[in-house]
Parts: sequence; C-alpha cells; structure tokens
Amino acid sequence: MYRKELKEANQQEIFQAVSGVVKDVVMDDWMATQKAFDKQDPKIVYYMSMEFLMGRALGNNLINMKSYKEVKEALEEIGLDIDLIEDQEPDPALGNGGLGRLAACFMESLATLGYAAYGCGIRYRYGMFKQQISDGFQIEVPDNWLKNGYPFELRRPEYTYPVKFGGNVRQMTDENGNAKWVHENYQAVNAVAYDMPIVGYGNHMVDTLIIWDAEPVNGFALDQFDKGDYESAVAEENLARNLVEVLYPNDNHRKGKELRLKQQYFFVSASLQRAIERYKKNHDDLHKLPEKVTFQMNDTHPTVAVAELMRILIDEEGLSWDEAWDITTRACAYTNHTIMAEALEKWPIEIFQSLLPRVYQIVEEIARRFEYQIREKYPFNEDKVKAMGILYDGQVRMANLAIAAGYSVNGVARLHTEILKNESLKDFYELMPEKFNNKTNGITQRRFLAHANPLLADWVTKRIGSDAWITDLSQIKKLAKYADDKKAQEEFRKIKHANKVRLANYIKEHNGIEVDPNSIFDVQVKRLHEYKRQLLNIMHVMYLYNNLKSNPGMDFVPRTFIFGAKAAAGYKNAKATIKLINSVAEVINNDASINGKIKVVFIEDYRVSNAEWIFAAADVSEQISTASKEASGTGNMKFMLNGAITIGTMDGANVEMHEEVGDENIVIFGMSSDEVIEHEHKRDYNPMEIYNNDDAIRRVLTQMVDGTYSAGDHELFRVLYNSLLNTQSSQYADTYFILKDFRSYAAAQEKIMNLYKDEAAWAKSAILNIACSGKFSSDRTIQEYVDDIWKLEKVTVKTK
Repeated sequence: MYRKELKEANQQEIFQAVSGVVKDVVMDDWMATQKAFDKQDPKIVYYMSMEFLMGRALGNNLINMKSYKEVKEALEEIGLDIDLIEDQEPDPALGNGGLGRLAACFMESLATLGYAAYGCGIRYRYGMFKQQISDGFQIEVPDNWLKNGYPFELRRPEYTYPVKFGGNVRQMTDENGNAKWVHENYQAVNAVAYDMPIVGYGNHMVDTLIIWDAEPVNGFALDQFDKGDYESAVAEENLARNLVEVLYPNDNHRKGKELRLKQQYFFVSASLQRAIERYKKNHDDLHKLPEKVTFQMNDTHPTVAVAELMRILIDEEGLSWDEAWDITTRACAYTNHTIMAEALEKWPIEIFQSLLPRVYQIVEEIARRFEYQIREKYPFNEDKVKAMGILYDGQVRMANLAIAAGYSVNGVARLHTEILKNESLKDFYELMPEKFNNKTNGITQRRFLAHANPLLADWVTKRIGSDAWITDLSQIKKLAKYADDKKAQEEFRKIKHANKVRLANYIKEHNGIEVDPNSIFDVQVKRLHEYKRQLLNIMHVMYLYNNLKSNPGMDFVPRTFIFGAKAAAGYKNAKATIKLINSVAEVINNDASINGKIKVVFIEDYRVSNAEWIFAAADVSEQISTASKEASGTGNMKFMLNGAITIGTMDGANVEMHEEVGDENIVIFGMSSDEVIEHEHKRDYNPMEIYNNDDAIRRVLTQMVDGTYSAGDHELFRVLYNSLLNTQSSQYADTYFILKDFRSYAAAQEKIMNLYKDEAAWAKSAILNIACSGKFSSDRTIQEYVDDIWKLEKVTVKTK
C-alpha cells in the first residue's frame, strides 16, 4: 500500500500490508538459506515437538532483521502506531505452556547461531483453546487464529505424505525369500506441510518450522453416501479434520487417548518421511543418515519416532533390522521434561496395537531385545525389568522406548538431571550412564527483552555501551557495576514504573480493575498444575486479607497479586483453583475497608503477547513449585531478565539462578528437593497436624468451605479443601506439601515486603538480577546441544 492508502486502511488491512512487505524480504533470505543448505550440505537437526508456542511474528521478525526501529518511525510519520498494528496479529495457537515456548526459543536461537534446523509440529486449527472467564469459571472456546489467514506461513503441497492408521499387517515373502510386511485395510490421511520462517538475528539465516495439516486422501465417498452409509462417506474427512483441530484433546476417555496417539504418530511420520526424502536427494547411502541428521524428540510426545523410523528403513527402504537399528540409535536423541511419573506417556497396548499395528510389531521387537539386554546385565532381577521394560503391565512406555533407542538423554536443569539419574530414571542411568547429560533451559533475549521491554533494552545498551547482549547475553554482566549507582537506580525505577502503568492500563481495559502502579506487582503466570502451587499463592492472599481485616493499622505495603494460567479442560482441581482465585478477587477487590491495599487480578487467556507486558512490569516473580517437581521453568528466567525478584523454592532452574545472583538477591523458602523426596518415600507427612495446630492456616482452609468466597455455597471449593486434608480427591493428602511450606512462604513474603520498602536496596537487587541473567539465554543452551549432542556445523548465508 502507498502511504495515503495505509493511513485510510483499517488496522487489519495495515497489518496484512506491513506483514506482506516483511514476508517478501524474509522470503529472499529463506530462499538464500535453502540454497546454502544445498551447497554446504550441513548436518540438520529436526526438532520434534507436540507444540511450538511461537508468539506473534511481525515484531520479532523486524527485530531480527534489525529493522524494527526504522519501520516503527516510518509508521509514526504517517500517524500509525506499530503496537496497534502488532495487536492485529493473532498468537499462533500452536502451543500452550513452557514446553512449546522453549521449542520456539530454541528454533530462534538455532537460526541466530547459524545452524540448520527444521522444527516439526502440527498446524492446529484451534490450538488448545482460547480461555474466557465467566463468573470466575474457565470456559474453553475455540481459538480461531486462522480466520483471517496467516501471512507468515507457506503451504507446501509438494511435501505431502500418506499416514496410515488401523487395519492389519500381513507378512509375505519377496522373490528373494526375504520377509516383507504389508499394511492392509487401513485408513489414511495426507499430511500436507505448511512452512513458517524462523528468522535469525542479523545474519540472513532463516530456518523452518514445518507444521503439518491433514487432508483426506479420497475426500467425500459419494458411493457410500448413496448406499446410506453416511458415516463411511465422510470417515476420511472426519479423520483428517479431527487430527488437527486442537492441541492436547481431553484424554479422560478412550476416544481422546486414541486421538492423541494419532496426532503424535501423524506429525512424526510425516516429518520423518520429509527428512528422509530430503536426505536421499543428495545422498545415496542411508547408513550415513546419522552423519547428516539428528531427530531430537522434545519430551515423550514424539518418541514414537523411534519405531516409525525403524518402519520406514525396514519396510520402505529395504534395510535389515540390524542396519535400521544401527541408524536409528545414532540418529535419535531424547529430552526429558518431567520428573513426574504420571507425565511420562504410556499407551494401553490394545489402543496402540489397533491404531498402529505395524509400528506396534516393531515396538514389540525392540522391547523383546531390550528386555534380553536387561536380563543379561541383571540376571533374575525382575525389579529391573519392571522399571525399564518398554512393554509392561499392559502398556507401551514411551520414555523407556526413547531411552533404550536414543544416543542421548538429557534433562533441562542440573537439579532435574540429577533427580533423573538418582531417582526417576536411576535404573537406566546405572545401565547406560554415557547417554545422560544436562542442558539447562534458556530463553531468547531478543523476544523477551529487546521486543518485550524496549525501554529496558535501550537502557541496558546505553549503560553497558553496546548492544552485543542481543546475541551474547553474557555481556549483560557489565550492568552489575551500576547496581549501586543512584542515577542508574532511578532510571531503572522509572522504566519499571512505566511498564507497570502500561500493564495497569491493560488490566483496567480487560478486567475493569483499577490497580496502583506504586503497589508491589506480585506475579504468577504459568500453566496451572497443582505442583506449581497457584493454590499456595491464593491461600496466602486469603491469609494476608484476614490479617488486614483483623488489624487494619498493620504495617503493610500495598500489593497487586496477578495471576494468569490455563487449566487443561479435564483437570478438575486446576479449574477449581481458577474459580477460587477469581472468587477471592471478587471479595477483596470490592472491600472498601482495606483501602485498596490488596488487589487480585486474573488475566484472561494468558499467552505470549500479553506475557511480554507482564514480564516487563513484574516486581516479584512467583516460582513456588514443590521442590523436585519442576524440571526447569523458563518463566523464572524471563522475569529475572526484566528485573523482577524471585520468590521461590530450590527447584528446577531456580537453583542455578540462586547461584548466579546470590542469596541476597533471591528469596528462597520451603523444603529442599531431598526433604520432599524423603517424605514421599516414607509417607510420614500428615497435613492434619498443621491444620489442628495452626489457627491462621485452619481459618484459611475453613473459608474454602464456609461460603466466605462462594456466596454461601459450602461445596464449591470442597475438592480443594479435600485435596489438602484427605484422600477423597487425591491419592495423598496435600500431595504437593502446600501446608507444609505455608509458614516458610509467608515469612518469605514478609521479607519481600520489607525489602521493597527500601527503594535503593530493591533497585540494586533488581539490577543485579538482570546483570546475572546471562547464563539463561537459549543461545547458550543451543550451543551446548550442538557441542555435546548434535555436532552441527554453522551455515553461512550469502544474499544479493
């Protein structure tokens, strides 16, 4: 569009026009990158993940093209606000939580560092869901992010591959007497690639995120319809549509489990087919595939890749079992993202075998051979078989499959990896210690500082005398010398206040709640799970409110408690916690007697775009998971980078943050991971003892069921009350030690309040948090993957 047309267009038209120009520039670099891949023939990592939480692309692409300020100024000259234009872009609904955001950070760092990579996922039409809050309850509605089209994707019909489900497998013998397996009577869909560009910073490198859409092979079957078999007539269309509708469909029932397994196999099979086709264009020896390709399985969702790669190599490429196994075990690597056994995916054999009959045959043979290996190492030790068996107790255990086959198994924070080695996966570590390694997670500073917090980013550049931190976050340590500088402290306070005003305006617009930017912005935003302990946070708010009501004149710094979280649709306790947070907010925010000293806000539909504003505005970062349960966390790093002070347990990456920033600049509370694990082994914790002996805690618990926050309804929050005191809604009472850690948490919150009273001390601590965040860049993490696991070579992209 010309300038006059831009000024007269609506915001969506302007977004499409600006995005079109940016896409054209990106396309030139994208094509140049592919030519460089073809010419230089680098080793490629295929990063397989069920989700990629990308965030909006326009602003991030402009930053990485080093054009953001120029475009912003050009738009301002014709009266257009780039922030409003960026707001027209939907957050691509391709992910949900930290797992997906990590994958997005990793892809951006791979491009910035100049390594060849393809991300592999699904083009979900509606994502997980768009969250609405109605009467305090979470309502899930479709997130129709594609309704206006998406400018930063490219349909690639030339990359279309069949994916087969169900049916049966027949063994036959070929003309040479070799056994062959024929898959018959199956349903099939076509996987069609959509490519999204991942722009590196300032180097013209553009890697690719492949997201797979599903289309029917045959479409509408008119002959079946005419016969009155209406379901069969649309069966392929329905299968294709259902595969890509939503992320993480509710699996509380059989159909949901089947759909999840189908989704995982669908994108893994398509990605492997494309990877092998690409390899064969330039190479004629599949035995050398691991020299040019690594398949990194991001958590257990893509681990069916082990068996599918074996199937392709044996059934499609004609290799022997031993040849295929040698290739697979040198090409596949596995990242574990959880300590919790229930999150390590297991599939009922009946479902797995019926949906993927040939793949199951291969899993069965892998399991048989691996069990032989276990028994050879540990004769007559059934406990080892029970712990490490791939097929056991009627289930296919996907993590065990990945560990048995992968050449690398990594955790995502040092504590997490040590717990894997000594607790969760100790038998595997004992059997094959050489596979295990740690890669502490990281975040991209280009999105979460340069884009999310431009005021702070410009200040950092000015203070350290360079913008080198954009590609080398270790440079930010130079900021430490200004921590005691009064002028620097005042500059930082002004930036933080401006960001708090921005967020306060957002809250006023979206929640209708007035919050004071001079209050402490205490923030917990993350996926809602009981181990992350949002319940501990809101119970402490109830406790503070009780104290204020009992002693209105108490010394108290005004607090704004900000929550943001989505709960899985079938997760009853998590959804009840959201309702409790909103119900507590309703009571406290409307109590004039406390003079606004406490405000509670639940930000609806937490996502990357509003998260950027939240990180920039936060004073306090709540990282309060039960010690030993959080694998790493990355939100903790984003808050740290933006100058928030962490209140947290010694869990996940908090441990390494504590080492970097020092004891005086982070507020630690609660049991250690060793203490938690010991209690879990002994089962000697009884929360009723705390309930009976602590009046304040008992009062908070009683208020859950006496109608204080539920308009007289005594049962609304009974499920939460029970989860803390008995086993009516959980296997163990207070599974995540909320009551056990409550007093330590309350003391830590008191410490936070007292520190905030000292403006200079607070600013010093916040600046030191920023200065000590250099370790937590995803650039550092990716370089460690490259050096220790992937062995990639840098690619040089030449442009015109």
